[in-house]
Amino acid sequence: MDDQETEHGGRAEASTDLGTVVLDVRGLRWASQQSTVTGVLGRRPGVLDVETNPVAQTATVVYDPGRTSLAELRHWVTECGYHCAGRSVPSHLCDPMAEPGPPAPSPDETGGHDGHDGMSMAGMVADLRNRFLVAALFSVPILLWSPIGRDVLHLDLPVPFGLREDVWALLLSLPVILHSCTIFFAGAWRALRARTLDMMVLVAVAVGSGWLYSLVVTLTGGGDVFYEAVTVLASFVLLGHWFEMRARGGANDAIRTLLDLAPPKALVLRDGEPVEVPTAEIVVGDLLLVRPGARIAADGTVEEGTSEIDESMVTGESLPVHKEPGSSVVGATINANGTLRVRATKVGSDTALAQIVQLVQQAQNSKAPGQRLADRAAFWLVLVALIGGAVTLTVWLIAGRSFGDAMLFAITVVVITCPDALGLATPTAIMVGTGLGAQRGVLFKNALGLENSARVRTVVMDKTGTLTRGEPEVTDVLTDARTTEEDLLRLVAAVERESEHPLARAVVRYAEARGFAGERAVDFENVPGQGAIARVSGHRVVVGNRRLAEREGVDLAELARDREGLATTGRTVVIAAVDGRAAGLIGIADAPRETSGAAVRELHALGVEVVMLTGDNRATAERIAGQLGVDTVVADVLPGDKAAKVAELQAGGREVAMVGDGVNDAPALARADLGIAIGAGTDVAIETADLVLMRSDPLDVPTALRIGRGTLRTMRQNLGWAIGYNALALPIAAGVFEPAFGFVLRPEIAALAMSGSSFVVAVNALALKRLRLPDGGRPSAPAPR
Repeated sequence: MDDQETEHGGRAEASTDLGTVVLDVRGLRWASQQSTVTGVLGRRPGVLDVETNPVAQTATVVYDPGRTSLAELRHWVTECGYHCAGRSVPSHLCDPMAEPGPPAPSPDETGGHDGHDGMSMAGMVADLRNRFLVAALFSVPILLWSPIGRDVLHLDLPVPFGLREDVWALLLSLPVILHSCTIFFAGAWRALRARTLDMMVLVAVAVGSGWLYSLVVTLTGGGDVFYEAVTVLASFVLLGHWFEMRARGGANDAIRTLLDLAPPKALVLRDGEPVEVPTAEIVVGDLLLVRPGARIAADGTVEEGTSEIDESMVTGESLPVHKEPGSSVVGATINANGTLRVRATKVGSDTALAQIVQLVQQAQNSKAPGQRLADRAAFWLVLVALIGGAVTLTVWLIAGRSFGDAMLFAITVVVITCPDALGLATPTAIMVGTGLGAQRGVLFKNALGLENSARVRTVVMDKTGTLTRGEPEVTDVLTDARTTEEDLLRLVAAVERESEHPLARAVVRYAEARGFAGERAVDFENVPGQGAIARVSGHRVVVGNRRLAEREGVDLAELARDREGLATTGRTVVIAAVDGRAAGLIGIADAPRETSGAAVRELHALGVEVVMLTGDNRATAERIAGQLGVDTVVADVLPGDKAAKVAELQAGGREVAMVGDGVNDAPALARADLGIAIGAGTDVAIETADLVLMRSDPLDVPTALRIGRGTLRTMRQNLGWAIGYNALALPIAAGVFEPAFGFVLRPEIAALAMSGSSFVVAVNALALKRLRLPDGGRPSAPAPR
């Protein structure tokens, strides 16, 4: 099967035999409703695994394309009573050659249906609000004419139209039951059809049984009724979940922000004239006109113009990046000043932004191991609630209490044991954690990687390109007594400017930065593998290694000891001779990145051991390690042996993260407990890594570990709260403490406590956004225009 999905049902990724699709399932108002979709799809032929995310409103399905199809999967979701929406990525981020499909509603939509129960998250928030307002509006007069109004508030209101109080309460309850509560009854019917149990079943049983019991009492002459308990119960459930849904909507701010980055229109030069076209119509090879302040519509290469580009929204790099002809640019970044002409090289789903969105959604749709257990526990908790309610009713009847009292206790048990908080405990934390990482250019590929990052105790870092720049830089300039540094650099730079060798370019950059590169060389001679010779300002200048110096009969004299000192510390030494005399030495090495030292210190603050793994010689490795404070150095390692070294460290019983460039470090990245690809730039689809860092900044490594630890801590707090709440609430609701303390928990208060529990879980997850991260990792980015 092709990796690109050919129907509108979602994004598909496939191996040779199996397919994986992410379906957008609209209408999952409650976390426990995921069991309905999971139950129905899981029993269908050809479906091997289903993971439903109630926060992201998605279902990830692994299936056998030979036995079922995407169309059938979508049909089965619709049969559950939910709406299977189109793409979750706007069309201008999708491959223009793919089969077109209806785009999903914007996350900012305020409501409306796009099919049966096909509301956006914002639409469902508005719907819950409206249902709550109706329930609250009619609950207030019911309370005023109830025993609570008469006995507690001491009101003695005449009943309108001469009706009995219970008949008047019945009439007022009808809008609540027939409008506000229909989502409970419809959801319960879906769950029972799917042969599963969820929160909707519990609320429907509690509301339905209380109202039907009261109806029977009213129709048979009157008596104690529960209309006020039922309507206030419905009001509090709707109120709590209205607030909870608003909090859950905030968990997906990262995806919303990313999707809003892509400009819907672009200026394409056609016959030399700019023509505005939809971004989805850009094809590879188009020449884009990008004016100051505009967003770049696609990944490409600058052909004309210079400017500064704000890439903070994609790579997390806060400082503007200079661009000139030949420079690569990333789609969705902002052109700060100059006008550019950019040749499109990647469009649609191939752009960096589309890959980032896909990775973040992939992580948010995955489940941590703890969530799978919580999902199973939620199903059994519903069963426990129903059985507990029946047992409570029976026990109190046997104990001699009235049927009304026993029913009150039973309804309270059913309501307060709703497992919605348990179902939300980890998805909300994962959504916020992965979103927080995405905003800083730290892309977790799945929930398991997020969880594993919290457990890492040893970080193995490749040296070249990770801790160091990966290109040579001048570190030392030494001269003899008769030569100044300025004279040496002026002469040597003139010779090296004529060479294409990386060491020569490093010397020229160093001299130019100090303003010592104005001379011009003549009679240039390149000596392969040794250096170069030329005449500069009438002097014969020899620049090269020791072999060239020996060939030219240059005696190092007083510089011999300095040369040995530089060589033993891992530097490459360039000897410069003027007119046959050794005039100076230039030490060149791969210099550490500016943030490498801070990254090591941050890792140490987290209690993490830092290991440098490199194929370089030990002297070079020890020099860099000494500068940075690295704990352990493993040098002279062949690329193929890096995975074995990682395995040796794992044998000590510690969780190991491997940080590399994602290419020659692929086996080691795959072997580590957490593979971190650093310096991915715009090529973010690193297959072997669990975590992708969008820019070459080692300080993002401790940032990722802090996000992982904060997310795991929040997940544990949420699970602990959800389990502890139910363990404590169940006996209170059942009336266990009523004989001793006279304390009775009414159903409406139980509803408020249950909804409050879910709200606490969602808000606790959102608190992750305030997680303290390394200050040097990402300075404040300028606001987009």
